[in-house]
Amino acid sequence: MAITTRPISAITTMMVEMTNVSGGFSPVITLDRTAAKPLHRQIYDAFRATIIGRNLQSGQQVPSSRTLALELGISRIPVLSAYDQLLAEGYFESRRGAGTFVSSSLPDQLMSCEYRSAGPDQPPSGPRKTSDRSALLPGREESPWVFGSGAFSVGQLAFDHFPLQIWANLVSRHARKVRASALNYAEPMGSRDFREAIATYLRTARAVHCDASQIMVVSGSQQALDLSARVLLDPGRPVWVEDPSYRLMQFALTMAGCRLIPVPVDGEGMDVAAGVKTCRKARAAFVTPSHQFPLGVTMSASRRLQLLDWAHNAGSWIVEDDYDSEYRYESLPIASLQGLDHGKRVIYIGTFSKTLFPAVRLGYMVIPTDLVDRFVAVRRALDVCPPSFNQAVLTDFINQGHFARHIRKTRMVYAERRSALVVAVEQEFGSRLPILGDEAGMNLAVKLPPGLADREISIRAAARNLWLWPLSTSYLGKPVHQGFILGFGSIKKSDIPAAVRRLKDELSAHPKWS
Repeated sequence: MAITTRPISAITTMMVEMTNVSGGFSPVITLDRTAAKPLHRQIYDAFRATIIGRNLQSGQQVPSSRTLALELGISRIPVLSAYDQLLAEGYFESRRGAGTFVSSSLPDQLMSCEYRSAGPDQPPSGPRKTSDRSALLPGREESPWVFGSGAFSVGQLAFDHFPLQIWANLVSRHARKVRASALNYAEPMGSRDFREAIATYLRTARAVHCDASQIMVVSGSQQALDLSARVLLDPGRPVWVEDPSYRLMQFALTMAGCRLIPVPVDGEGMDVAAGVKTCRKARAAFVTPSHQFPLGVTMSASRRLQLLDWAHNAGSWIVEDDYDSEYRYESLPIASLQGLDHGKRVIYIGTFSKTLFPAVRLGYMVIPTDLVDRFVAVRRALDVCPPSFNQAVLTDFINQGHFARHIRKTRMVYAERRSALVVAVEQEFGSRLPILGDEAGMNLAVKLPPGLADREISIRAAARNLWLWPLSTSYLGKPVHQGFILGFGSIKKSDIPAAVRRLKDELSAHPKWS
């Protein structure tokens, strides 16, 4: 069957120049030379369907008949016939000296219910089946605090203290010297120079045992968690997770089909003995030992050794998410769990989303040598390789000392903001709002008095631009605490007292507060 399919490339240029609406995308016309339907009718139907579907909009220019005939590799006569019919029916209009355009006054039938139902603002008809796993994840309306950016928003940073000019200069320099070879697919593990820089940093600052050959560059800790689940775990397999724990980690494991085993967290971190009692043969444990999210505790040395001993004896894996370990305020940064591992059972995860900015979309994994091949195979099946440009920029940023200076500077900034938040909470609430986990990171937690539901309060507060992440949503089992996770990374020190007073006003409005 001889079928001609050619994008109308002329439309792209004309639309961008004359209407600036199309964004550079072109409709496609498919011609079947062996079909009973004449070519002019095929062209007519293709344009009519595109206009009805709102992919070509009023006032957009279409190619001249000569240009379109050339693009499709056919005689001009079928194109002229199609255009004449479209003009006659009011889909096209001709403007003297300018060309042919989609009509600014479309036929009445386009406004009928039949066509409106297919519009972007109309609800779809018929069953819309999605996977059972995706239905387990909450939508935007169910968790508005996750998407907020303002007072107490979790995951927001001190962007005003980032060395933008230095970063911009490095970006400009790399953009000017880009080569054609850089446009090709890259190494699945990431740039060798970038991985060398990461390895040097991790060995020095985090006591991680690694070299560049073990490091895989990823788009952030979330991709690292997803990859770990895909490589290490089969659907239905039990895995330990801290309870409470990071919700997006829970979601990654849920989407992998794992059976999540909640293991309680106390003042020493994950209760390993409780995990062994509940499910000794779990395939893996996902932990945040340096700064537990969301309670903020640090896993004790004895618990770390217990966890490593369990993994070795059970033949299980440990996934260590070291997401913001650079920021400690009462002591020096805590050494990694991976650095204590002599049985090569730990997969170590880190990210630049907390130390630089989330939009850089760069993180890393330290993988035991014998697992590297499996991780590469799965990585290739998902997204082939990481983008290379930001890796090159960040390599220079690290090697020239800017990264270390930025960490030192922001550690002082966050320490001041954390202290201001602690003082303000204690002044406004006294002992009614106990503080948890303020020794590290860019967030702390507060506990609510009995009888108050944190999720209900958080939803109401979000409508007032106050972003209170409810502590209870981080629990897999029955919540031990009701409270809030309060981020202080992006709020200025001078604004913290007023934000805490807004929090007090929000709580005071609750009938069970007084």
